[in-house]
Amino acid sequence: MDLAYWLQRCPLIAILRGLRPAEAESICGALNKAGICIAEVPLNSPDPLESISILSRIYGDRMLIGAGTLTTVSQVGEVASAGARLIVTPHADTAIVRAAKAAGLLAVPGFFNPTEAFALLQAGADAIKLFPAEVLGTPMLKALRAILPRTARVIPVGGVDAGQIPSWMAAGADGFGIGTAIYKPGDDAPTVEAKALVLLAALRASLNQTASADRAKR
Repeated sequence: MDLAYWLQRCPLIAILRGLRPAEAESICGALNKAGICIAEVPLNSPDPLESISILSRIYGDRMLIGAGTLTTVSQVGEVASAGARLIVTPHADTAIVRAAKAAGLLAVPGFFNPTEAFALLQAGADAIKLFPAEVLGTPMLKALRAILPRTARVIPVGGVDAGQIPSWMAAGADGFGIGTAIYKPGDDAPTVEAKALVLLAALRASLNQTASADRAKR
């Protein structure tokens, strides 16, 4: 299944930075229960490969489990062996993208400017991660949409919460990487589920508003 399938199911990507293996099953279970179907464990978390292995084994048939904060090509093989099907980077490294695609993984690398965006798309990225989104802002994405291929998927990451989802959607976001607004170290499963439901409610409200506006134009 390609990335479009997962984003269509739910465009929110849970970034589980700081997740520990002992809580991996319960936290991801809360996300799955709420309706989130994409989750990534950044590699600067405690024992990230163990957490990825646990999540891939338990939820891999119903969720897209990935690894985030990859910074070297060698890490691609490590996360693939752990069961990850998605890699996310904080930077524009085309070598990591090519390695991920060669390994049969989905790739969402980070970018900061148009030059990086086009290079990553040419390398085969399935989507590109606008990062840090809180620094670049929605005007950046609006400007990019005028020059990027229509098929390019752009996912803002960094500081995105429920209140910002509507403005990012209006700017042309195809998905959202959500960090502390959905999970931070110390959160238990009920807390994560409650956070996810708030984000999903904001997403639905924004989608309904967009649909109403489209109908009004006809």
